[in-house]
Amino acid sequence: MNLSIGQQLMIPINVDDDFNYVIYSVKVGDNLYNIAKKNGVTVAQIKEFNNLTSDLLTIGQQLKIPIFNNSNDSEKYDTYVVKSGDNLYKIAKNFGMSVEELIKLNNLKTTNLFVGQVLKVKQNYYSDIPLGAKCYGEGYQKPNYVTYTVKKGDNLYTIAKKYNTSVDNLIELNNLTNSNLSIGQILKIKEIE
Repeated sequence: MNLSIGQQLMIPINVDDDFNYVIYSVKVGDNLYNIAKKNGVTVAQIKEFNNLTSDLLTIGQQLKIPIFNNSNDSEKYDTYVVKSGDNLYKIAKNFGMSVEELIKLNNLKTTNLFVGQVLKVKQNYYSDIPLGAKCYGEGYQKPNYVTYTVKKGDNLYTIAKKYNTSVDNLIELNNLTNSNLSIGQILKIKEIE
């Protein structure tokens, strides 16, 4: 992975059993409110964790952003650092979660992710088969699919509703990395039985 001068990286560092933190480097346009919102913490938590006495920040300033692991949760969670090419669907599937579960757990207001973003995920869930791997048994025949050609005004939700399937199924079946569609694009809808 290539790095460029001035690129901002978030690096997870284990502190103790109660919480972890990542280092965030302040860049132009940042303020405590948007940094807190982006990382799912409060301004007060950032100020307390970094012993800040004012809201003033300087470009390049290193802030510790806490990641709290609440031991009272009925289920424990690990953290996952978003990498290039990740999307919510791929991360959720890899950790045995639904997209909705991942959004709710992380209080996400948007489906957009950024490299270095830290997400809570289910603990100790490891898939034996790498994401994207395909397994073929004896007598395997490549499936045929019902397809749909995207028209002006279409989106994944309306197409899924029309064919009584889900947006998640369309994303998985067509290996989509985002919800953008182009006119004339051919989508697999379901396997012909």
